Amino acid sequence: MDSVRSDQRGDAPRIPLALKILIAGGFGVGKTTLVGSVSEIRPLQTEEVLTDASIGTDDLTGVEAKNTTTVAMDFGRITINSDLQVYLFGTPGQDRFWFLWDELSFGALGAVVLADTRRLADCFPSVDYFEQRGTPFVVGVNCFEGAQRFSPDAVRNALDLDPDVPVVLCDARDRQSGKAVLVSLVEHVASRRGHPVPAY
Repeated sequence: MDSVRSDQRGDAPRIPLALKILIAGGFGVGKTTLVGSVSEIRPLQTEEVLTDASIGTDDLTGVEAKNTTTVAMDFGRITINSDLQVYLFGTPGQDRFWFLWDELSFGALGAVVLADTRRLADCFPSVDYFEQRGTPFVVGVNCFEGAQRFSPDAVRNALDLDPDVPVVLCDARDRQSGKAVLVSLVEHVASRRGHPVPAY
């Protein structure tokens, strides 16, 4: 689809409105998977193979099978309609790459903080980051196979979230599940701004 087009009256080309959403969370929580599952284009990924240099730096507890890591960002796109596109930016999860977050978050509509209940503490830095900057966010609990399931209220209490922050159970591998998390974020942002929630 062309990003610039003319309408039927011959007016000047119009550029679609672009919304930017961050996908954040701890190491190995499923950020790259979520971006890849919902993006309509082949996502840009900056994954590199974990090496011996990461021993003692990257905690693989609970994700021992993980052998790659995002070193810059993931990028995907969703076209809502001819006038609106959503750009997804997945952040790196390790502490040593957090210097990138300020650049990635500039101009963002809001964020999805992915959580893994096996390593729930790993999403605290993301929650703190967005709370301190006043960035609207939702928590998407990525329900890994074999992990104990907890209710959204139990996760909310464990993370000490404000009552208005949505907590959504999801499967980052599933396109519809991922889209539901993004819709929850857009509804949350609209509610905070006092706008009517759009119908999908």
